Amino acid sequence: MTEKHRDWHEKLPYALMAYRTSIRTSTGATPYSLMYGMEAVLPAEVEIPSLRILMETKLEEANWIKQRHEQLSLIDEKRLNAICHGQCYQKRMARAYNKKVHLRTFDEGDKVLKRILPVQDEAKGKFAPNWQGLFIVQKGKRILLIPAIFNAYS
Repeated sequence: MTEKHRDWHEKLPYALMAYRTSIRTSTGATPYSLMYGMEAVLPAEVEIPSLRILMETKLEEANWIKQRHEQLSLIDEKRLNAICHGQCYQKRMARAYNKKVHLRTFDEGDKVLKRILPVQDEAKGKFAPNWQGLFIVQKGKRILLIPAIFNAYS
């Protein structure tokens, strides 16, 4: 992308344009269209006009203003559609995650190991142990089971 590592700031506008004009899976729309109510005119469309550009150039100024006003009045509807799409996307992601979760139940007297998560203070690098202790499940103690934190030890 860059010839030198110091000229990244010259390429940044192109990267931002690509980011803003690509469709997000979570919303089903581009960030540009959600902000401005219409899709961005790409630089390639200026040189080689697309059908959309050709239609807009043939419009009179009054008609173009009227059409643009209609597009802006529909922007709230587009944003609501993006919110609905985002909620459906979150449900799909949760369903995919929950398929991989296996509920583990422990009985009194079972021996278990507790996983050390990377965000805990006990995690001291890649050579540190992944599991801690040997805990015995006692009667009356409730354990909040988060997937893959406790592992049965036989």
